[in-house]
Amino acid sequence: MDLIMLKAKLHQARVTHAVPDYEGSCAISGDLLDLAGIREYEQIQIYNISNGERFTTYAIRGEDGEGIISVNGAAAHKANVGDRIIICAYANFSAPELESFKPSMVYMNSDNTVSHTANAIPVQLAE
Repeated sequence: MDLIMLKAKLHQARVTHAVPDYEGSCAISGDLLDLAGIREYEQIQIYNISNGERFTTYAIRGEDGEGIISVNGAAAHKANVGDRIIICAYANFSAPELESFKPSMVYMNSDNTVSHTANAIPVQLAE
């Protein structure tokens, strides 16, 4: 039985552009796509930490090294420049694939530089 699992995420990226009249849904700096393992035109989920919006779109490649996170087209109405967002990609995995699977997680600084990467989320403690 295949399971849909978190494949990759960019955690707490900042929206740099929101362009309703631009073709393409979410432009992400190419170096960040490559680091996270998100492919151009891959379906992504965006979770807007700043306003609670959650929506599905697809990734397009932005200029390498510029920290671009541009929410475009209709999706531009769900995010504003400066909003903190989480960008996730999911994939189907078979049980044997899951034995060695680890997601790729990229944690962002407020200027869209990389803080650190990981392949596991720490256990949440009850306080």
